[in-house]
Amino acid sequence: MVSGPPPTSPPEHAPDRRRLARRAAFASLVGTAVEWFDYFIFGTASALVFGTLFFPGDDPVVGTLSAFAVFGVGFFARPVGGIVFGHLGDKIGRKAALVTTLLMMGTATFLIGLLPTAAVIGIWAPVLLVLCRLVQGLGVGGEWGGASLVAVEFAPPGKRGLYGTFPQIGNAVGLVLSTGVFAWVSTLPEPQLMSWGWRVPFLLSGVLIALGMVIRLKLTETPAFQAAQRSLDADADAAEKPPLGQVLRHFRRPLLLAMGMRLGEVFAGYLILTIGLAYATSYTDLPETDVLLAGTVAAVLALFGYGASGLASDRWGRRAVFAFGAVAGLVLVFPFFWALDTGSVALMFVVYVGFYVLSVGPMYGVEPAFFAELFGTKVRYTGISLAAQLPGILIGLWPAASTALLLATGGDPWPVAVITGGFVLIGLVCAWLAPETSRLDIDGTGGTGAPAAAPAVDGGGVR
Repeated sequence: MVSGPPPTSPPEHAPDRRRLARRAAFASLVGTAVEWFDYFIFGTASALVFGTLFFPGDDPVVGTLSAFAVFGVGFFARPVGGIVFGHLGDKIGRKAALVTTLLMMGTATFLIGLLPTAAVIGIWAPVLLVLCRLVQGLGVGGEWGGASLVAVEFAPPGKRGLYGTFPQIGNAVGLVLSTGVFAWVSTLPEPQLMSWGWRVPFLLSGVLIALGMVIRLKLTETPAFQAAQRSLDADADAAEKPPLGQVLRHFRRPLLLAMGMRLGEVFAGYLILTIGLAYATSYTDLPETDVLLAGTVAAVLALFGYGASGLASDRWGRRAVFAFGAVAGLVLVFPFFWALDTGSVALMFVVYVGFYVLSVGPMYGVEPAFFAELFGTKVRYTGISLAAQLPGILIGLWPAASTALLLATGGDPWPVAVITGGFVLIGLVCAWLAPETSRLDIDGTGGTGAPAAAPAVDGGGVR
């Protein structure tokens, strides 16, 4: 349900609001880029080197499967991180949560670059790798929700869709950096890549973390959070209620719809991030470096696609833009594998770019604003973190499950394409059932007093 036209800022505060909005957007972009660089290099390393270094065996495909299983461990930790940092962000502030998540991710990633391999310490190598991955999962579980809210809650009136794309652009920047660095180190002779080259991307994260910390420490709290805190100060009972309980009691429908949309988007996205790379390197003659480069080019172009999607959603609505991306995904998922099977590098570039820009881009680009607008301010961090991270339990299994499915079918990609298309269809249906939220006022206090079944807006959230 829509509450009317977007609110306007008082004229005397408009320049201040715009300046803070730009600072928040930049901090959101840089911090998210750093965190996702850390996260993506693990996925790339899982596809390329971790199987050999940490799970040595006779069959390289089985080693890759084991590495993807560790990759999936982080997804099990992400919902816990979403709950912990969602509570912190809703009760104490967005800034405290974001600084903590960045520090956790950076420390875990840097330590991975220092880990001895199985050849040196045996079983302890994969054990330590799993522990670092768990810490990464906890950190990233709280990162996306906070970064999205900082950008969306500071956004000028009528531009929440556009400003909400900044953390998504940061995601693409992180992907560009991670695949670009790995494309570079993969050109090293194999003995050097396996001995020290793979460590370089992980150790570089230390420099990036320092940059991100400096920028995030300069953030201030968002106007919506400050308004919510003033409301809580006047309502002692509400202040004591845990955000998680409020989300599960009053915002179940928005939570389920957002989770369904998230599933569709991420299942589509992992064709580019990990599955396409693993399939191309194991079952086609495509050069590994070219596949990494195709992912890098697709991510660069997605930088512009995210911004265009945000602008379009401010004009035509969140649902329409998300639905466009889902339909494009359903159309392109089968040609994606067919193009890889041809062995044509040029055709691979076309489908990588087309799938990422036309399908993943529109869905992913509108999620920060769309999901944030579904929840009231007092529970918004928890709500969007749960929406993004709870599906991660299933999503985290998908790279390993798809690799196992390819192994069981002798490299036949069509079962993987069918499953991916099924989840994209779920995302499309959930977007169709969700309310249009682009004109909501989310600067209110976000109270939670209306009945859960009431189709009413309360403090910027839809129930």
